[in-house]
Amino acid sequence: MIEELLPDTVVTVEAHGHDEAWHAPLYPEEAVLVAKAVDKRRREFAAVRSCARQAMEKLGVPPHPVLPGERGAPQWPSGLVGSMTHCDGYCAAALVRATDLASLGIDAEPDGPLPEGVLPAVSLPGEARRLRLLAEEHPGVHWDRLLFSAKESVYKAWFPLTRKWLDFTEADIEITAATGEGRHGTFRAVLLVPGPQVAGRRLAHFDGRWTAGRGLVATAVTVPHG
Repeated sequence: MIEELLPDTVVTVEAHGHDEAWHAPLYPEEAVLVAKAVDKRRREFAAVRSCARQAMEKLGVPPHPVLPGERGAPQWPSGLVGSMTHCDGYCAAALVRATDLASLGIDAEPDGPLPEGVLPAVSLPGEARRLRLLAEEHPGVHWDRLLFSAKESVYKAWFPLTRKWLDFTEADIEITAATGEGRHGTFRAVLLVPGPQVAGRRLAHFDGRWTAGRGLVATAVTVPHG
């Protein structure tokens, strides 16, 4: 599902709830991090790392442990950049050589409404207004959940470039639905704080793509070098 949102240089591996990945073994240094976690958390932790290791192998990189670093961001083998996501019954990892992209972020969420009270906390007034217009034109998508997912992908692409927190209200996201059923499209996140410098230029926005289907909404952001 996420693979269709990313360029061909990115390797994506996904797993669903019935796949063997949910019972994959962990490296000892990974296992200790979830030793006291509930079973669901341990299975998601293992499954998404199994996806990441399969992606490493497809890029010709020996499998490595994937340990959380600063603010929980995954630490990748030298020469790779990537992102991971998991939700109930689904997980995915996307990896690319650092020479091909400066950064990327992916996120998947259940295609259902956000819990009550969450949207006002994560959205700007202009975003909420645009979501209402999208819902009128394309009622088959939970646009509030999609906005949340897009903000997650933006943050995951932002953090490796800046090593700074990005609040939900520090990026103004405009979502565009493709013609037809409106089940996929693009989005642009205008940064409301100084953006990272990439290849000698300061970025003012991130661009991404989204899709909805099979009970999920998924988003992806890629940051090119040039």
